[in-house]
Amino acid sequence: MSVTSEIAPAASPARPGIAAVIELLKPITWFAPMWAFACGVVSSGASLSDNWVTLIAGIILCGPLVCGTSQAANDWYDRDVDAINEPNRPIPSGRVPGQWGFYIACAGTVLSLVLAALLGPAVLLAAVIGLVLAWIYSAPPLRLKMNGWWSAGVVGACYEGLPWFTGAAVMLSSLPGWEIVAIAVLYSIGAHGIMTLNDFKAVEGDTRHGVLTLPVQLGVANAARLACAVMALPQIIVIALLGSWGQLGYAALVGALLATQLAAMLRLLEDPKRWAPWYNATGTTLYVLGMLASAFALRAV
Repeated sequence: MSVTSEIAPAASPARPGIAAVIELLKPITWFAPMWAFACGVVSSGASLSDNWVTLIAGIILCGPLVCGTSQAANDWYDRDVDAINEPNRPIPSGRVPGQWGFYIACAGTVLSLVLAALLGPAVLLAAVIGLVLAWIYSAPPLRLKMNGWWSAGVVGACYEGLPWFTGAAVMLSSLPGWEIVAIAVLYSIGAHGIMTLNDFKAVEGDTRHGVLTLPVQLGVANAARLACAVMALPQIIVIALLGSWGQLGYAALVGALLATQLAAMLRLLEDPKRWAPWYNATGTTLYVLGMLASAFALRAV
């Protein structure tokens, strides 16, 4: 009689560990909304030292809560595709087992709304809009991420415009002025182009899975041209507005940053798939520095 020994696979945990939850929430993605939130804080003109508790609460809201919730929801609704393409991610690997991915997204939604309500009606409004966009971006039946026109706009708004609005609203305890809203909206529109660049790395996979990113719909070369135009035109309007408000120095600074971006765009357009990661590390950095310069201009206004 022979005995065959088999090593059974490790059972999935009953609940996720802290490390798996943090990985699910993707802290690296929090930087963009937290930067935009900081721009909103600066643009408000309010004293930072007198509002530091509110400031910290707003950073937590925009980063770990709203952005983290959106990442959890996205991974939950992508779990079947990730099981094939990225099986080591927290949900398909079983490190976030069962329905826990969905529960974490729901808990993040509730906590976000509670904290936003404590920070005031204007902040609550921004949080509600951001959370609705986060859910319909990932969840059926709308699943806006499947179409690049919608997905890039939603992500741009959630990463740039809404956090900027939130930062200003938190510090002012009211709706920001139209000047702040206008600049925040313009940088949100420009971010649509940045998000399009992120899609160049997965054109083949997106085509196979029916994900209609702009590089899939328009072709890589045309999508790159569109992305560059969408990034540049709002900044031209920003420069014009800053100049009209008497902030000529800041207008010139944003103009210089844009001119450097345009030079980088020329290289990007030579071979978009090759140079998109490089542009994201250079041109996008110049873009967000322009955001901060514009915030200081608004503070002066």
